Amino acid sequence: MNVQSSDLKFWVAFARVPQIGHVRMRLIEARFDSLGAAWSASVSDLRAAGLDQKASESIATKRSLIDPDGEMEALERKGVTALTWHDPTYPPLLAEIYNPPPVIFVLGSITPQDAHSVTVVGSRKATTYGREVAEILSKDLARNGVTVVSGLARGIDAIAHRASLDADGRTIAVTASGLDLVYPSEHRKLSEEIAERGALISEYPLGTRPVAQNFPRRNRILSGLSLGTLVVEATKQSGTIWTVRHALEQDREVFAVPGSIFSPASVGTNHLIQEGAKLVTSVEEILQELNFTVLGQQLLRLPEEGKAQQQLPGLALTGTSETETELLKLLSHEPIHVDDIARNSGLPMSSVNTALTLLELRGIVREVGSRSFVVIREPASTYGSS
Repeated sequence: MNVQSSDLKFWVAFARVPQIGHVRMRLIEARFDSLGAAWSASVSDLRAAGLDQKASESIATKRSLIDPDGEMEALERKGVTALTWHDPTYPPLLAEIYNPPPVIFVLGSITPQDAHSVTVVGSRKATTYGREVAEILSKDLARNGVTVVSGLARGIDAIAHRASLDADGRTIAVTASGLDLVYPSEHRKLSEEIAERGALISEYPLGTRPVAQNFPRRNRILSGLSLGTLVVEATKQSGTIWTVRHALEQDREVFAVPGSIFSPASVGTNHLIQEGAKLVTSVEEILQELNFTVLGQQLLRLPEEGKAQQQLPGLALTGTSETETELLKLLSHEPIHVDDIARNSGLPMSSVNTALTLLELRGIVREVGSRSFVVIREPASTYGSS
C-alpha cells in the first residue's frame, strides 16, 4: 500500500485505537485499498478483514471520538512528524523487527547515519563507576560517528544522551509517552537539545501519559533501532533486562560492561556476560564486533598492531609530573578520599592537593564529593587515531 499524504491522517488516527498493533494493521492493509476506507468501514467489513469482534467494535467506537484532521493539526503545532512503516525515512533497522510500530512520531530528524547506532541502557541509580563508564563509552561512540540511542530515563540513559551531545554526536531518545509530555520532567532541557541535534521517537500519540505498561513495549524500539545494545549497569531485576530480551529476539548484539562482584548494580551485567553477552571494556570492542570500520564516507582507522586502544580508564599521561604520576597509580574509578591518597602515597598533603587540583583542571580526575576523587579520561580523538 502506498501511503498518500491524504491517507496519513488515518494512520495517525488508528494509532489512537489500543487494539490495533502490527498484526491487525497488516490485516487491514491487505483488505482495504486505503486506511481512509478502513477508517470508515463497517464492523462487518472489519470482521471480514480478519479482525475479531472486540477490535472491530473498538474501531467503530473510537472513530466517533477521534478527528483525523485535528490529529494532524496538533502534530504540526508541536513540530512532530508521523512516519508509517512505508515511509522511506522510517528507520530501516526498526522495520526489520517482528513487531514494528505501524506509525512512529518523531520530533527532530532521522538521518541515514542513524542506521549506524548503538543503544546504551542501564540503571536509573547509577554508581560513580557506572556514570563514568557510560560517559566515556557514549562519547567514544559519538566521536566515531555512531548514533547513541537511549530512553531518556534518569541515570545511565541521561548520561548517554548528554555525553553524545557533548561529543557533538547524534543521539535518539525513545519515550514511553506522547512527545508533548517529557518524562521525567527534569529532562525537558535535555529533550530539547536531543530534538535539535537528533530525534525524540515514540509510538504513542500526543497526550499519552507514561504509564507503566508502556515501558516494556517502548524497550523493543530501543533495541530495534540499533545493531547492538550496551548495558552499563543493571541489577538482577532491572527493567533494562527487558531491552536485552528484545535485542536477543531481534537477533541483535548484546554487550555488557563488567562490574564489581560486590556491587548490586553490577549483578545484572555480570550475569549477562555469564549468559553470553560480549564483555566490553573499550569502544574498540563494540566497533569491531559490529564491523563499524566504515561509516558513510568516513574511514575509521583501526589501531596499528601492538597499539590497541587503551582500556578503561584510558588515561592520557603525557606531561604529568612525577607527583601526579604517583597519584594516578593510586586512583581508579572507585572513589578514594584525599586523606587515603596522601597516606598511601607518602606525600605531603600540600603536594597531594596541588597535584589533584592540576589533574582536575586538565580533566584527568574528578572530585565526586566529600573530598573523594576518581579518575576519568581526557577528551579523546576518534577510535584508532594516533
